[in-house]
Amino acid sequence: MLAIVKLIQSIVKALHSDGTPGQVAIGLALGAIIGLTPLMSLHNAVVFGLIIILNVSFPGALLGIAVFTPLAFLLDPLFDALGRLLLVGTPALTPLWTELYNTPVVPLTDFNNTVVLGSLVTALVLFVPLVLAARWGVARYRATVGERIRRSALYRTVTASKLYNVYRLFRPEA
Repeated sequence: MLAIVKLIQSIVKALHSDGTPGQVAIGLALGAIIGLTPLMSLHNAVVFGLIIILNVSFPGALLGIAVFTPLAFLLDPLFDALGRLLLVGTPALTPLWTELYNTPVVPLTDFNNTVVLGSLVTALVLFVPLVLAARWGVARYRATVGERIRRSALYRTVTASKLYNVYRLFRPEA
């Protein structure tokens, strides 16, 4: 139950963040790469570095991780099948895999694991469609639902209260 509340909080935080819809969408898509692929991978360290270096929404990235990690566990059999097809089932790619495995640093990516390869390929294929869909969704949400929430009496009452102002003083991201 607590995990669901945290997920809802991260969704609201990402949707109401100061970032543009594009920043939130790219952050979400980069978080989706981390969420869809096994956590302890070299490429996830690179993606996390990109999240920190680039001007993308960190709450959006956390939302992508939170949403796509449980989904990845459900899709692991499909990732395994795709990775097996690419690694073993396509003989034309064998020289590529051999060359990559003999290249320094590349074996640290664990690409020879069928689940890692399948999930990474899936995440990369979904990256652009996810960015476009998330950008549209965030812009649509902010223009309709988000604006209605900001105009509501309850929202104005809460944000005008002294307790909320004290909370804002101690928020780490403020």
